[in-house]
Amino acid sequence: MKALITGASSGIGRDMARVFANKGYHLVLVARNEETLKKLAEELKEKNHIEVETLATDLSEVENCKEIHRKVKNVDILVNNAGFGDCGNFSKTSLEKEIRMINTNITAYHTLMKLYLSDMKENNSGKILNVASIAGFMPGPLMATYYATKAYIVRISEGIREELRKEKSKVQISILCPGPVKTNFNKVANVKFHLREANSMVVAQYAIQKLEKGKFYIVPGLDVKFARLGAKLIPVSWISKITYKVQKRKLEI
Repeated sequence: MKALITGASSGIGRDMARVFANKGYHLVLVARNEETLKKLAEELKEKNHIEVETLATDLSEVENCKEIHRKVKNVDILVNNAGFGDCGNFSKTSLEKEIRMINTNITAYHTLMKLYLSDMKENNSGKILNVASIAGFMPGPLMATYYATKAYIVRISEGIREELRKEKSKVQISILCPGPVKTNFNKVANVKFHLREANSMVVAQYAIQKLEKGKFYIVPGLDVKFARLGAKLIPVSWISKITYKVQKRKLEI
């Protein structure tokens, strides 16, 4: 069995690689940092006696995503995990950074999912795990672009799930929707979380356990489950007010 993981050099992606390796999966690890990827690959090969391929590339370039698909075949599990955020008033945040964010958080997911889903449907087997966020279920003032990218991943995954169900396909799609996780995300997004941050290894183990059981919505933590329920029941205008206050506290002074 082979799993391809993007954003594999740190955080949830790195820890999912460790969990899959422990289960005996051969791995393809994708991220921009070649040195970090190689160190992780050596660790996993030595501990688990598996094959590990690394691809250091920038997923914000769609041609790089297509090149991955040309190089890497026979993938049993695709984990779309690469992504980052930014925090600030929409009129003041960097347009260049936001375009990179959209390309990484949406276009790369979309491209890899479309290409590998076609292969999986042809074989009538395979799993796709899209790492979204609890942010994908609600508006996100002061992190508007990031929340919108995660909403895209939630909605497109929901649509594809129904297509696969109607086709009676054995291909599975799932979305991981965590709350704050202790990773490098905070530094890149220029935020400080004041809420409890989950351990990335705990999230990774939970995600893979639920993926293997065929769960679609994978929401780790009772507090995050309650947040998703609240997003369903509370009017959007109220949610916007609440999230604004939460995001305001994240901004570095």
